[in-house]
Amino acid sequence: MNDLFAADNAQQAQPLAARLRPATLDDYVGQQHLVGPGKPLRQALERGQLHSMILWGPPGTGKTTLALILSQAVDAAFVTLSAVLSGVKDIRAEVEQAQIRLAQGRRTVLFVDEVHRFNKSQQDAFLPHVEDGTITFIGATTENPSFELNNALLSRARVYRLRSLAPEDLSGLLQRALKEPRLNGMTVEDDAAELLLNYADGDARRLLNMLEVAADLAEGEAPVINAALMSEVLRDAVRRFDKGGDLFYDQISALHKSVRGSDPDAALYWFARMLDGGCDPLYLARRVVRMASEDIGNADPRALTLCLQAWDVQERLGSPEGELAIAQAIAYLAVAPKSNAVYMAYNRARALVREKPTNEVPLHLRNAPTKLMKDEGYGAEYHYAHDFPDAFVDGENYFPPSLRETRLYEPVNRGLEIKVGEKLARLRQRNAQSDWQRYQEGKGKGDADG
Repeated sequence: MNDLFAADNAQQAQPLAARLRPATLDDYVGQQHLVGPGKPLRQALERGQLHSMILWGPPGTGKTTLALILSQAVDAAFVTLSAVLSGVKDIRAEVEQAQIRLAQGRRTVLFVDEVHRFNKSQQDAFLPHVEDGTITFIGATTENPSFELNNALLSRARVYRLRSLAPEDLSGLLQRALKEPRLNGMTVEDDAAELLLNYADGDARRLLNMLEVAADLAEGEAPVINAALMSEVLRDAVRRFDKGGDLFYDQISALHKSVRGSDPDAALYWFARMLDGGCDPLYLARRVVRMASEDIGNADPRALTLCLQAWDVQERLGSPEGELAIAQAIAYLAVAPKSNAVYMAYNRARALVREKPTNEVPLHLRNAPTKLMKDEGYGAEYHYAHDFPDAFVDGENYFPPSLRETRLYEPVNRGLEIKVGEKLARLRQRNAQSDWQRYQEGKGKGDADG
């Protein structure tokens, strides 16, 4: 009897999310594109054909729960390993136990949470046993598997993408949670429920954790969670923001593409989203400086100055003044004329240096601080540009001879680069004419010598 009470007390001590963990696919919330009627995972279970897989999705979307349901449905032993704490020795020990179970007619599901943290040696340690059927591997990750896992593992496991839970899924989960024994009789007012659902941001665990905190603070025989109480509970909470993970890079990508696409409204939205999620404003300031050079460039050189000034304001004054300055810079970048000509020219220059053999600096471009260097021809026939009209020497070559005709920078026909392009075209034309004249002079001299 004491054991029964102890078990009951232990269950009541579990977090709400653990107490509400579903045991079957019919109780599972969300992911109907995978577990709904006729969908791949439900079909696999109906046939009793569980296969190795990687469950990829944001936090709180039910990856661990789904893995547990799948293993229980085929009566397999469910073994978990930590990608952070487990080593090759732990993996081999679990494989030995799985071999014993298999000899007794029972399968083993090896579940690895945060599998993207497994290093290559850890992944290699269980690959042969996945291949020969000793274990069925299920990995869970918030990161893009194609970047984080080796190809050998990916080729042996099917990847399933889990989505953030829809508002209707979360709302249904909230109503189910309120029927749980410890919360039975509690009321959540509509305004409070809306605050909670917005905060949860598609994450079931966040919803249940914050609901449990609010329930602990509610008072009275028939406790009510109102908007004031919920606001207090959520006051210092931040939205889901996986710094360094997929969500982080997805959002900075959306911000950058909104600026490039000349949409200040969307750009400011993503900026606010990242700040709301806890992103460091100085990181955003640095990325905004990058945007100024990559996407605006010489079409409006003032953009880079403005972005550097916004960065400086953030460092000097902090929030909220600095964030406002960064927002000003973002709005300016979005409406500024766009040019990636310098960015493309820089990439071409890097590729040229990588692909071509090392060329010596032409003698006329070398500095000659000593008499020996002058005697060797360093600096000979160099023409000082300021001594010529427009500070330009027609036909002078500043490349190694084999690269003389190379063109890297091609200004676009937008913003200030219109004028930059016009001037560059004139200078290049003067060089071409000078080269033609020198060719003709050389030809004439050759004819006379002949």
